[in-house]
Amino acid sequence: MARKRRVRGKELKAKVALAAVAGTPPSQLVSRFGVHATQVAVWKKQLIERAEELFADGRRKESSEVNEQELYEQLGRLQMELAWLKKKVAQVQ
Repeated sequence: MARKRRVRGKELKAKVALAAVAGTPPSQLVSRFGVHATQVAVWKKQLIERAEELFADGRRKESSEVNEQELYEQLGRLQMELAWLKKKVAQVQ
């Protein structure tokens, strides 16, 4: 019978990766957290490679994209409203 993979939580992954970056020997992490040494190395590498994403100031980019999308939606609604009103005014006259 095949053994199911264990799904590790993000909290555990973060703890292990931070401990590995701090200099704790992988053998201690393996025994303390019950994970494979290769997995410790992978999580450490991911943390180091993606650490700058944590501190990236993405507020401007996200807010401008959201704001732009909202404005296009509002513009579309207003154009539809204007066309409808022009049609109704033409019917009344």
